Amino acid sequence: MKPGINREAVLWSAAEARRGQRPVLVMLHGWSYDETHLYRRLTDRLPDELVVASVRARIPEAGGYAWFPSAGNPIGDPQPEVANAATEDVLDWISTIDAPSIGLLGFSQGGAMVHQLMRHAPERFAYGVSLAGFVVRDQLPGDTTLAKLRPPIYWGRGQDDWVIPADAVARTSRWLQDHATAETHVYPGLGHDVAGQEIGDLVTFVTNQLVRSRSGQSHAS
Repeated sequence: MKPGINREAVLWSAAEARRGQRPVLVMLHGWSYDETHLYRRLTDRLPDELVVASVRARIPEAGGYAWFPSAGNPIGDPQPEVANAATEDVLDWISTIDAPSIGLLGFSQGGAMVHQLMRHAPERFAYGVSLAGFVVRDQLPGDTTLAKLRPPIYWGRGQDDWVIPADAVARTSRWLQDHATAETHVYPGLGHDVAGQEIGDLVTFVTNQLVRSRSGQSHAS
């Protein structure tokens, strides 16, 4: 498959002429969804100063799109080369964005992409939000930098999420302890979804990161 994401499919919350020098939040959907999923659920809840850009993964699958195809990529444990190819696609597009700060927010496979993007470009992103996400079983040079920077990452997951395997959850927990300033939430009664109190908590987290950025406390620019 030809590399690259469909830039025409990116959903922006503001027209180009109105983006100016506003902070950007990049959204990355989960398996079988598309760029509308998180955008419709979360954009109206986020601070008005943010410009949201919701990206479509490039692999058609299960009526939507995937960052990692099902074949050869078990849930929670995709092949590193597959994850890294998807990451390079997104980074190539992100290189075209002119913004004072860029944050990342993803669900499931998109949450894995949040971590992988920060590992590839550890000084590029102000913060990450991983919803039911996981860390790819990989070793990257950026891990050393992240261990020093310890960027803020929100990791939210449902207590009743039986989709992401326990070993992937444990791997993610260990990685966050070593590489991030993590805010971890486990929500009783929540499955593999983004809903309820989690939405309010992630909005608070993102809002706090914008305050930090304005005060010059963010590690990324």
